[in-house]
Amino acid sequence: MHAGLKITAFAAALAATFGTAYGVGQGMGPVVDDEPPARHDVHKGAASGRSERPGEPGRAGHEGHSGHEPVPAGGLQISENGYTLDLRTPRLVAGRTADLRFAIRGDDGRAVTAFRREHDKELHLIVAARDLNTYRHLHPTRAADGTWSIPVSLPRAGGYRVFADFTPEKKGAENLTLGADLAVSGSYAPQPVPAPDATATTDGYEVKLGGALRPGAAHELKLTVSRGGRPVTDLQPYLGAYGHLVALRSGDLAYLHVHPNGEPGDGTTAAGPDISFTATAPSSGTYRLFLDFKHDGKVHTAAFTVSTGGAVAAPMDEAPHASSGAHGH
Repeated sequence: MHAGLKITAFAAALAATFGTAYGVGQGMGPVVDDEPPARHDVHKGAASGRSERPGEPGRAGHEGHSGHEPVPAGGLQISENGYTLDLRTPRLVAGRTADLRFAIRGDDGRAVTAFRREHDKELHLIVAARDLNTYRHLHPTRAADGTWSIPVSLPRAGGYRVFADFTPEKKGAENLTLGADLAVSGSYAPQPVPAPDATATTDGYEVKLGGALRPGAAHELKLTVSRGGRPVTDLQPYLGAYGHLVALRSGDLAYLHVHPNGEPGDGTTAAGPDISFTATAPSSGTYRLFLDFKHDGKVHTAAFTVSTGGAVAAPMDEAPHASSGAHGH
């Protein structure tokens, strides 16, 4: 993925897997307002506005939100712009591995077989539980007939949402995020959304969040990665970036896909410990943020809970960083 933003959403049943289970860290808390960086590129299809990277056509009327016009939520629809997410596997059994199969159909009813590669993949699949305690970022395989599939094992019963993030290989086609419900059967024990916390831990890594998520206005989010008390300064590129951030709104699972400011090899973006994003929330509320980053050859995932109107954490320039003494698809 490249620099920029992106947002989208969903309904009553959701699922999870990344080929291997994500080590998702516990909650994250509200952050402080900061001026947005001088330059940020918004990835098209984002719920924050479907602007795009330089050189790509954007959706008219969605770039440069002034903070006065509402930001559209994403991933809430199963069909948009003549494309439909056809989920062939509407049910799974908790704890059992099974293929999750689906197709993207055009307005002619045929499965789409040509997609534009974005962030190194033709399609990105997000699976999340409705209670936001389970999350997976997957990259399924497409068959010649347009059917996508990937083995999935979801740990808990309940409602999940499946999000397909893609751009058809068609002149003028926009990036889309379509959502569909997935039911996972088994013994169901509802869990609350984790409480806000400005620090998340995963696989031995600690990630701190600074910045703000606010409705109707772009603000910077900065996540700082450390391990064993030392800043991680050798993050590895993953899907064309040092980090990827997805935000889901508690309640309806409106979807935000936020891309980082800067990219590996651009001459200015360091390989950690900080990963910077610019994001706009589609509304006030509680959001669950999921950060993917790669280090030592593995992808790790840290998760946070953020309220757009709650108490603030330390400003980014004062947020505690790991002292100098000092996952996974």
